[in-house]
Amino acid sequence: MYSLAKLPKGQSALKTALKRSVSSKASPAGGVSVIGFENKGPAATSSLTVAIKAGSRFESTPGVAHVLKNFAFKATANASSLRTARETELYGGVLSAGLTREHLYLTAEFLRGDEEHFLSVLASVLSSSQFHAHELKELVLPVVQSEAVSAQSSPVELALDVAHNLAFRKGLGYSLYASPHYPVTIEDVKTFAQSAFSKNNVAVIGSGISTESLSQVVSQAFGSGSAAAGSSGLKTTSTSYYGGEARIPLDIHAPATSVPTVVIAYGTTSPAGPELKVLKQLLGGESSLKWTPGTSPLSQAAEKVPGSSAKAFLLPYSDAALFGVVVSAPTSPQLAGLAKEVAQILKSAGSGAKDEEVKRAIAKATFADASASETLQGLVANAGPALFAGGEIKSESFSGVSASSISKAASELLKSKPTVVSIGNVNVLPYA
Repeated sequence: MYSLAKLPKGQSALKTALKRSVSSKASPAGGVSVIGFENKGPAATSSLTVAIKAGSRFESTPGVAHVLKNFAFKATANASSLRTARETELYGGVLSAGLTREHLYLTAEFLRGDEEHFLSVLASVLSSSQFHAHELKELVLPVVQSEAVSAQSSPVELALDVAHNLAFRKGLGYSLYASPHYPVTIEDVKTFAQSAFSKNNVAVIGSGISTESLSQVVSQAFGSGSAAAGSSGLKTTSTSYYGGEARIPLDIHAPATSVPTVVIAYGTTSPAGPELKVLKQLLGGESSLKWTPGTSPLSQAAEKVPGSSAKAFLLPYSDAALFGVVVSAPTSPQLAGLAKEVAQILKSAGSGAKDEEVKRAIAKATFADASASETLQGLVANAGPALFAGGEIKSESFSGVSASSISKAASELLKSKPTVVSIGNVNVLPYA
């Protein structure tokens, strides 16, 4: 058994930092859940993120969540998009928006002490975005189309997007990107936003600011009231896993960096447990030391084909998870051989693992969880779902993980039908 409690004394600081950064409870303010991490980020800066349960799985119209994301920080009742941009620059801040399959994130990064101004900007996006038709045509759709084309030209991005559709079909299976085949109108955006931007559908995450201070400014910006006011009308179907196969020719006009890619994945209809996090590290694919191949099974397999890679991934969601491997190689014939070997490694995943290998994987999983909270993106990714799930954010415990529990979790995972996406020369790449 290998856990944080048994780490050498030299790593005790990591354990303390992990506890300090992620063992926190949310506080209600202005009808929304808020949480602040005072010790995050450089001392002179802070950030605020509004997390909204309005990811692509909740879409009423294909692509509407993607369009809504790009409508962030456009004209509101308080300011035009130009004024918002100029004031943000005067304050030395940065505004951004991000979209996942479950959440829409609006983020402001700024000098400490300016949280009142930037929270008012974020609040105005939720309460009074104007959604002008000319902004959709002139400002929003060009960016939406650019992002969609960029995703289509990336074999890994495209393969993972298609893999979700094969695995889950609806809900989590909806694409992150809008499609020209399903035009989104301004009325579609207004209807989706009206349902998404309700108080019980929103949480606020702050870094470089305490929960108490954040609660005060949130109460001022969002006003008083309970979360029940304006309940969310967004619905999603219960998640089911299906699996399947898709074969996509590699676009000859794709960038030179686009190489043949295969994704082999398996899904669950329950949240990812610590065993799957450790299994990801056990399979590996990424070296801990630059310019060395690493000792994990996937690293050793990829080393046989120069210029190739095979990396395990785990994509966790509130009620499901997608686990698998992304395999890439310079040519389709090379990828065909490597993909077959990776498929065999996956089939035997978790079985026959030595105690030393399990200990190493647990240590890497512990570090990955701890280091994720040290970045703004990782902190928001961990805190957002936790706030909607109950409000308490705790570090993952790996104390109960053993070789037998990993083997059991892998066995259950591999019982399901695989999800396989092949991008390249489909005449050469093997079938599932």
